Amino acid sequence: MLIAGPTASGKSALALRLAQARDGVVINTDSMQMYRDLRIITARPTAEEEALAAHRLYGSVDAAVNFSAGAYVEAAAGALEEARAAGRLPIFVGGTGLYFKALTRGLSAVPPVAAEVRDAVRLRLDRDGVLALHAELARHDPAGAARLAPADRSRIARALEVVLATGRPLADWHNQASPPLLPPEGFVAMFLAPEREALYGRIDARFAAMLQAGALEEVAALAARNLDPLLPAMKAHGVPALIRHFRGELSLEEAAAIGAADTRHYAKRQFTWFRHQLPEFRWVTPEQAESGLLGT
Repeated sequence: MLIAGPTASGKSALALRLAQARDGVVINTDSMQMYRDLRIITARPTAEEEALAAHRLYGSVDAAVNFSAGAYVEAAAGALEEARAAGRLPIFVGGTGLYFKALTRGLSAVPPVAAEVRDAVRLRLDRDGVLALHAELARHDPAGAARLAPADRSRIARALEVVLATGRPLADWHNQASPPLLPPEGFVAMFLAPEREALYGRIDARFAAMLQAGALEEVAALAARNLDPLLPAMKAHGVPALIRHFRGELSLEEAAAIGAADTRHYAKRQFTWFRHQLPEFRWVTPEQAESGLLGT
């Protein structure tokens, strides 16, 4: 069972109730909830909630680790095998589209692109413009360039950096993707889609509640570790703004407003990403999901 949705859509609570009703195991599919340093600011299940049903992959990675989708699939495979061996229902729940895509479509075989190649392509994108890069891509990878709109900055840059770094078109690497952990016939997938304005209101209220519950102290402890600010955990929604507050650059009210706004913008991107990238997920309201899964 796969339950996706934007942040604050109620998916974790639904997964917990389903696990209790069906003897399930809740398996984290949220990249930020992997990090043990950030329970409150990422809305990870509480210790009390984890005691009500089996939970896996929550808080299992140190914030100093740049955790990848490949590492996630490896960890998820272990959790899935454990659940199946015990005869329990595996329930993957979260909001990280890339993780769900890796589970259901497999992982791309594209090797890491050297930082100097990536940086050079991005510099030229800003200096020369996207049309110049599209023309260069057409020389190295005509088929790939033909598939992309000439104004698609991010995809053109990605395709060009891969062909320059590896000597092979991006499509070649995609054709060598590893098989999915969950084949199409092996799962039921839904995306919880609440009404937008109500969702945004819940996001704002939850962020304020996080601050009251200790998120400020949690982020202060993370900041004290002096980790690389480019690490994923250091970019969790609310973390950069709160760190700026500790440095005296923002008031707490300003930092909280930025954190909540960043979270709302992320929720909006989640809607768009799942609609375009994983159309096989069935979109339902939280009420429809509750009724369909639990008969309530």
